[in-house]
Amino acid sequence: NIVLYQFQQCPVCVKTRRQIRRLALNIENRDARNDPQWNQELINDGGKYQVPCLKITAADGSVQWMYESTEINQYLDEKFAASN
Repeated sequence: NIVLYQFQQCPVCVKTRRQIRRLALNIENRDARNDPQWNQELINDGGKYQVPCLKITAADGSVQWMYESTEINQYLDEKFAASN
């Protein structure tokens, strides 16, 4: 289960969304700027107000919050590029 917290006009968020489209991934985008629920979840659960942020929930229920667009894109590429 993967979710992307992002801002619509953020250049590095655009870079991450392009990677998601390129890999044809079905990842939910959450607008952390305009939706108070996602804004608070990003801050309270993720620990900081920074986008893009990829929330990765593993099968065992553990959660990882990944913040840097380059790291996010590399993770997505390594995990999904071979399977596409």
